[in-house]
Formats: sequence, structure tokens, C-alpha cells
Amino acid sequence: MANWKPGTAALMALAIITGTSAPIFSNASASAQLFPSSSRSTTSTTNTQITIPSGTTIPVRYSKAEKIVVSPKETMAVTLTVASNIINRSGTILIPAGSTIEGELQPASNGSQFVARTLITNNRRQSIDATSQVISQTSVSRGSKTRNILKGAAVGAAASAALGALTGDRAIATEEILLGTGAGALGGVLLRNKKADVVVIETDTDLALTLQSNLALR
Repeated sequence: MANWKPGTAALMALAIITGTSAPIFSNASASAQLFPSSSRSTTSTTNTQITIPSGTTIPVRYSKAEKIVVSPKETMAVTLTVASNIINRSGTILIPAGSTIEGELQPASNGSQFVARTLITNNRRQSIDATSQVISQTSVSRGSKTRNILKGAAVGAAASAALGALTGDRAIATEEILLGTGAGALGGVLLRNKKADVVVIETDTDLALTLQSNLALR
């Protein structure tokens, strides 16, 4: 057998080490955009932010009711709960399930849309730019089974007034589940006797949020 020169052995050892290490460096590179790189320097790690990119979907739920019924002209404050952990490719939790998102249901394109304002995680509050899809309005005619629409629903003040005027059922306006902003939201809907325009939001399916801009966590 030919004797190996020290230089040749060193080159072969380097090739073996490089070949086995490549996948590890590749994986680290893939997750670098979401996490700070490992460092023993506390200052370096603290100054590096974790960013969730625009377009990310955040599943949410509304624990107080199965549905939310509002007028398409109504604005109503709503707090949603993050339904499942938001994680990166490495399985690290970015936003834990149970975090809350404060925002408003707002009029949008003949319907209603949830606009997120504040993310609350581990008692930390920060701004968030996220929205749901636009949920279209539906017209409820006199004689419709209004109680079926309202079953299991949280009802906005303006929607309650409109449905009460339609059916003549004053009890709708006094339901314990009634939500909303009060008398100021009722303009223009009290005297619609033939039909009422409302938005019926299924809280399990209609309120998933999409980030409209990058979210830098802190």
C-alpha cells in the first residue's frame, strides 16, 4: 500500500467533515429569517427581532358565541383568541395558542370585516396589522325565522334594532347576548319594516386572520 502524505490525509479529513456538516448549516440558514442566530452575547440576541412575514394566516376563535350578527353599517369591538400555536419550520412557537387579539368588526364592501389592532401574548401588548375576509351581508325578510339566525349569536346593537323593527319582537333588543356601541349605532336601520340587512358571521370559519404587513415580535 502506498504511503499517504500528511497533506493528502488532511485534505481528505476536511472533505469528510464538510460533507457531513452541510445539511446542518443548510437547515440553520432556512430558519434564520424567523429567529435570531445563536450567540453567547446577550446584547446581540436581545437586539435581534423575530419577524413573521406578511401573508401569514392566524387561526382564531370567538369563545362567547357561535355567531356574531351585526348591521353592515355597524362597528363593534371584538376580542378573538388565537386557536392554535403559530410555529416556524423548526417547530418553535412564535405565537402561542390562547393569545388574544383585540380589534373591531367594521363595515366593508356591503359586508363586515374584522380589523386587528393589538396582539396580547404573555401579558405583552403590541400592534398587529391583520384582517379577516369580508363577510357579505344578507337580507332578512318579514316572516323569516329570525330566531334561527339569532340562536347562539352575539348581536350588535344596530342589527338588534333592525331585526326588532322587522319582526316587532322587542325582546330581541334586550337579549343578554346583545353587544354593540349603543344608540349611536342605530341610525338608518330602525324603520326598515320589509327587510333587514345584517351580516351573519360564523365565528369558527369566517374570522381567520391574514397579516397585512410583517409582524416583528417583541
